[in-house]
Amino acid sequence: MRRFFTDPSNIGDKYISLNNREDIKHIVKVLRLKLGDELDVSDGIHWEYRAKIDVIYDEEILLMIVDKQHFAREPKVNITLYQGVPKAGKMDLIIQKSVELGVNGIKPVMMDRTVVNDNGKFNKKIDRWQKISAEAVKQCKRGIIPKVFDLIRFDGMLKELNDYDLVVFPYENIEDYSIKDLLSEKEGNRIAVIIGPEGGFSEKEAKKLKDMGVKGVTLGKTVLRTETAGLVAISMIFYEYEL
Repeated sequence: MRRFFTDPSNIGDKYISLNNREDIKHIVKVLRLKLGDELDVSDGIHWEYRAKIDVIYDEEILLMIVDKQHFAREPKVNITLYQGVPKAGKMDLIIQKSVELGVNGIKPVMMDRTVVNDNGKFNKKIDRWQKISAEAVKQCKRGIIPKVFDLIRFDGMLKELNDYDLVVFPYENIEDYSIKDLLSEKEGNRIAVIIGPEGGFSEKEAKKLKDMGVKGVTLGKTVLRTETAGLVAISMIFYEYEL
């Protein structure tokens, strides 16, 4: 069943108002839903609803609440992916799949070996990436839409790492300390995963992380692409802590 999102202010005790034009068009023109058909609706914060279409206006659809419950598909672990910006369309795939897996947020990071030039055009990219996140959520029926944050620099990322209980730093030069070792030694609800761009981390960047006490881990015997490494790390974390 298709999932829609609305602001909590649009939700009352018995009715929900959907007033987003794109949602209304999708419900009426694409899905061709009618009075009495049911939808899933999330407030994006705490609650999800099953609701029945009661009235269809040109600029609003009123839904009668049938059921209300806390999010059923949100993971307990809160993961933020710090992704070294890759080239071409790889970021689209990274966002889509990491959202499906359950990350809470994605932060694009400019690193030493990032080959993409900023050129002041990242605002448009962020908007598009946020739409990809929203579409992925609707497909996998999560309760929240993970935020794609504005572009930050590597040193800016370092300043944020103290806010996390655990930092996962997959590094290709590590062979004797695995992500399994790290996850079995430490626990935390707020986790940062740091992934380098195509060229990996520079030695200077790796040293800065090490100086902060962040220990690199290996994800296995093979060297993974940037668009694969984050998804593998996220999957391993959820397997360890959620399953």
